Amino acid sequence: MRLHPTVNLGILKFLGFEQIFKNSLTTLPIGGAKGGSDFDPKGKSDREVMAFCQSFMTELHKYIGADIDVPAGDIGTGAREIGYLFGQYKRLTNRFEGVLTGKGLEWGGSLARTEATGYGLLYLVNALLKDHADDLAGKTVVVSGAGNVATYAVEKAQQLGAKVVTVSDSTGWIYDPAGIDVALLKEVKEVRRERLTAYAAERDSAEYHEGRGVWAVKADVALPCATQNELTLDDAKQLVTNGVKVVAEGANMPTTLDATKYLQENGVLFVPGKAANAGGVAVSALEMSQNSERLSWTFEEVDGQLKQIMETIYDNIATTAKEFGAEDDFVVGANIAGFLKVAKAVEAQGVC
Repeated sequence: MRLHPTVNLGILKFLGFEQIFKNSLTTLPIGGAKGGSDFDPKGKSDREVMAFCQSFMTELHKYIGADIDVPAGDIGTGAREIGYLFGQYKRLTNRFEGVLTGKGLEWGGSLARTEATGYGLLYLVNALLKDHADDLAGKTVVVSGAGNVATYAVEKAQQLGAKVVTVSDSTGWIYDPAGIDVALLKEVKEVRRERLTAYAAERDSAEYHEGRGVWAVKADVALPCATQNELTLDDAKQLVTNGVKVVAEGANMPTTLDATKYLQENGVLFVPGKAANAGGVAVSALEMSQNSERLSWTFEEVDGQLKQIMETIYDNIATTAKEFGAEDDFVVGANIAGFLKVAKAVEAQGVC
C-alpha cells in the first residue's frame, strides 16, 4: 500500500502487475496486488495521518482480510500508518487477525520485517557476486533513497564488508566517503523525520548536495532504492564510465527501460526489482504464517529464512536465464521464471 502524491491508477496497475510475478518468485503461496492513495504523510501531524488512515480503512476493510488481500507497507506507509490502519480495521470488524503486515511487535508483527527488503537485496547481491567468484567485502556501494529499504540496505551492505558512500531523499543527496553512519541516518529519518541536511550538519565527513547526483559517484555496486524511473539512461552511462559491476533494484522498477538495456549491453550484472527486492514481501508472508500459528519467531529464524529465500530466488533466475540461452540476463530469468509459475497455476486451476 503506497501513500504518495504521485499515486494514480496507472502506477498502481503496473506495480500490481509486477507484484504478482515478484511474489511468485518468493516460492511462498501468495498472489500479488497494489493499492494506495495520493495522500502525502510528509509534513502532516500524527493526528492528521491518523484521521486519514482511519477514513481510508473505513472504506477498505470491506475488501481485505487475512485470507483475501493483506496490505503491507510501501512508500509513505510505515509502522505509524500500519498501526492506525490496523487499529481501525480491528474496531470496524471486531477481529484481531493478520490483515496487515509490518505491524508492531507488540501486536502481531514479525521481527526482521523492518529490515527485510534492504537485507534481502544484499543477500541476493552477495549470492550473485559469489556465483561470479567475488563478494561484497571491500566494495564501494552507492545507494539512492533514505527510507526503509535504503537504510537497511546500507546497514546490511556494511555488515557484509562493503562501504556505502551515498544516500538521497526527495530534495538532495549525501556523499560520505567515510561510509554512511547508519545510526545517525536512522535518527534523522526514522526518529526526527528530517531532511538529509540534518545528517550533513552532524557528520563532518559528509557533503550535502541539492538535487540528483548519487549515480555520479564512482562505485562497484549501485542500488536504486528510492522510487520508479529514478535511474535514467544518462545515469546508466555515468555508472558504466565509473566502472560499476552490479546494479540491483531495491525499489520497484527504478531503472528506465533504455537504462536497463544500456547497462546489460555494457556488461553490468543487472537484477530487476521483482527478484532483488522480494525480501520485504517474503517476510510479509512469514509474518502472516506467524499470525496464523499465533506464534512469534526469533529474529535469527526469520532472517535465516529470508536469506535462504533470496539465495533461492537468485539460483532460480540464474538457472532459468541459462536454460533459455541468456546467461547472466537476470531480467529474462526473472520474467520467465515468474511468468511460468503464474501461468502454470492459472492453467491448473482452469481459469484461463
